[in-house]
Amino acid sequence: MSLAKASFTPGIDKQTSTYGAEGRWVDATNVRFRTGLPEKIGGWEKVVNSNICGAVRGMKAWVSNSGVRYVALGTDRKLYIYSEGIFYDVTPLRRSGIALTDPFATTSGSPTITVTDSSHGFNVGDFVIYSNFSTVSGLDMNQEFEITAIGNTNTYTVTHTSNANATGSSLGGSGSEDALLSVGTSVSTFGYGWGVGAWQGTGRAWNTPSATSTVALDATYWSLDTFGEDLLAIRNNDKLYKWDLSAGTGTRAAAISGAPTSNRFTLVSSPDRHVFLFGTETTIGDPNTRDDLFLRFSSQEDPSTWNPLSTNSAGTFRIQDGSRIVSAERSRGSILVWTDTALHALNNIGPPFVFGLQQVGANCGAVSPDCVVDVNGVTFWMSQTAFYTFDGAIKKIPCSVQDFVFDDIDGVAQGQVAAAVNTDFNEVTWFYPSSGSTYLDRSVTYNYLENIWYNNLGFARTGWIDRGVYGNPYAADYEPTVLPNNETILGVTAGSSVMYAQEAGKDADGQAMPCEIVSGDFDIEDGENVLLCSRVIPDFKELVGSTDVTITFANYPASTNTRTFSSSVQGTTKFFSVRGRGRQANLTIASDAISSDWRFGTIRMDIKPDGRR
Repeated sequence: MSLAKASFTPGIDKQTSTYGAEGRWVDATNVRFRTGLPEKIGGWEKVVNSNICGAVRGMKAWVSNSGVRYVALGTDRKLYIYSEGIFYDVTPLRRSGIALTDPFATTSGSPTITVTDSSHGFNVGDFVIYSNFSTVSGLDMNQEFEITAIGNTNTYTVTHTSNANATGSSLGGSGSEDALLSVGTSVSTFGYGWGVGAWQGTGRAWNTPSATSTVALDATYWSLDTFGEDLLAIRNNDKLYKWDLSAGTGTRAAAISGAPTSNRFTLVSSPDRHVFLFGTETTIGDPNTRDDLFLRFSSQEDPSTWNPLSTNSAGTFRIQDGSRIVSAERSRGSILVWTDTALHALNNIGPPFVFGLQQVGANCGAVSPDCVVDVNGVTFWMSQTAFYTFDGAIKKIPCSVQDFVFDDIDGVAQGQVAAAVNTDFNEVTWFYPSSGSTYLDRSVTYNYLENIWYNNLGFARTGWIDRGVYGNPYAADYEPTVLPNNETILGVTAGSSVMYAQEAGKDADGQAMPCEIVSGDFDIEDGENVLLCSRVIPDFKELVGSTDVTITFANYPASTNTRTFSSSVQGTTKFFSVRGRGRQANLTIASDAISSDWRFGTIRMDIKPDGRR
């Protein structure tokens, strides 16, 4: 027999069949490539053991002038500030200090409390905080509650953790109610009510909503940016809020007076500090005039002045290409603005116009608000059908997993796609929802230095900030069945997020992290002869613990009669014996043990031709 080396091109290739991908890798989970070699990705650890309420869709990290580090996290239910090991709920109040007198009604032996609040305007899932009420049938009501049901326009119900000891109505005395910002839409969905389909429609009765729809309703996301030390925040189609750092972590974000009241997202220009609002109102203060293609910028250094006058630098634009503004990013001294079809650039040209708008590309729109990242003046993004980069000119990035990703992505939930940068490994990653999924559950990564792609079927994050403010990248992950524990909320439903430090160790928060990479088929003499393999010589760098190496043999691409030989390889393993025969074979490297680590080099096998049958 002769010793042969099996070599594989870096990256994952899913554009062809496993049989056609000779000399390439075809699938991976929790594996990256570095200098051309596959290796297990870094692990992650919880930053703190606190789970915050809702799914994170928006993160921003910064450092105050005094050197204190902060992270803002917007979820579909709340807005938080993280600092020095603690999450603070800074969700804006929709209304505060509403005086109520004897609003509670109880039933003995039940935790359900009916609340009378005239024209409350609440929805199920909204949060309320009660203060200064007396004890109600043995229950302390001066706490935060999640609304569990709506009775009518004047009543709703909340659920206590204990049962009432009596039945009664008009209880509680005089107190006050604070109402947090109404919760947003948890997941992307289709709209079926009025205004989302043809009038009356075919095949349905009068006054009946449609059973089908092509109108996708966006899941809630937050647009976050800093203005000096302060945080500016917008929940999609909502007001512009500011969290004043100087007021302390116990202060909630509040709406900026004079700013438009309905906006898709915000961004602050640098270094001139104009605040931009995208998809905003044409008439300030009238949400009915919100235009998805309209944008405004405030007067310089003044986020409360928006009406353009000769005495200020505020202004407006309306983009013509596309149906809505989707995303924006600072890059190369410009603000890049994506619609669903095109890319535009805003440049500061000075008075009297202040900013100029130029279209720089067509048929290259963004798929989601958070699908764009900038790396040292080079911008990367995901469209509805491809990946692009802009470094002064738009280029479509050749992608060896493109068909797999875009055939796999869910068409309704794709607006949740989140992009991440990991500069230590020259990676841009897009987290996306697979077909049928309502949340992000897969990812695809582009190594922009080595110009290679790799997918990850088991790894996703809803938010990400690169290393910089902190020594590791920080990321958020949603756990739909885990209750939030950061604050006490009575009657809270499942669904919380945890923040991880990424590239920390080699485990998944103390648990084994499974990883695997699979090669395409290889053969001898283009499959003319059957190959016989008797010995495998593995080669690993930085092998910690053990790693399974598996060789699978088959006679034809569609064969169900395969033969598999596997061995647990350790640092002292010189070779392992097999007795494998087939027209083609493929290689799998996998590990699933605590603290295991590996970086694959190459592999050599003792093989010889073994006839044509």
